[in-house]
Amino acid sequence: MAMKYLDKYPKNNSRHLWVLKSFYTTFKQIIKTTRHRPVTIMYPYEKEWIPDYYRGRPGLVFDKCVGCGICERICPTTCIEMVEVDDAKAGKVVRPQVNVGRCMMCGYCAEYCPTKAMITTPEYELAAYTREGLIFDPYQLAYEGHNEEMQVHMHEHLLSDLQKGITDNPVNASLVDRPALDDAKCIGCSRCAKECPVGAVEMIVVGENDKGKPIKRPKFDEAKCIACEKCVMICPKDALALKEVL
Repeated sequence: MAMKYLDKYPKNNSRHLWVLKSFYTTFKQIIKTTRHRPVTIMYPYEKEWIPDYYRGRPGLVFDKCVGCGICERICPTTCIEMVEVDDAKAGKVVRPQVNVGRCMMCGYCAEYCPTKAMITTPEYELAAYTREGLIFDPYQLAYEGHNEEMQVHMHEHLLSDLQKGITDNPVNASLVDRPALDDAKCIGCSRCAKECPVGAVEMIVVGENDKGKPIKRPKFDEAKCIACEKCVMICPKDALALKEVL
């Protein structure tokens, strides 16, 4: 039934020429790649140039790490876990372990590290046969030949400086923020001094209680403190809080 209506329209054989468009595109590409070098490279025999400050997989300078745990808390994908490993010098120590399969290479761990122990390496070839093979322990995170370009420094402008019109004096938060003590809440348990990774907390005697026992309070060495907040988190009475310098 439908065929009789087709006779009313003129036949146009040129409508089949649309296939030539794809041939033209292919032919043009052949001429282009013949005259010029192709955009592809012979990977893995050839590799692209990596710019400076490239953020590849995280790395660790083992001797600089103090096990403060800032990298674990700041990681947006929770791919960092603090694990206990053996160290020839210090015995049992806590160091970061990274699940590279979950890492998004943001570099936050290196940016917030107060001791510059976490770095960003230029490694991007991270394929593995198993998921377990993508978990890098503290010793696997080491990268030979690391330099200052692999460090990511976090600097911020203080609000007080901006209000004064000073815009060229950025500072590192770990050098200016310090723990503050609420004396009324402190029970002198000394947990802050025991857990401090850099030994910046010392318990001093400030008096005696009704039973004649010494009253101890923490004293912070600002030269050693790295504002890691470990004392704040370990305090059982919430007597410590990080005082941010504005």
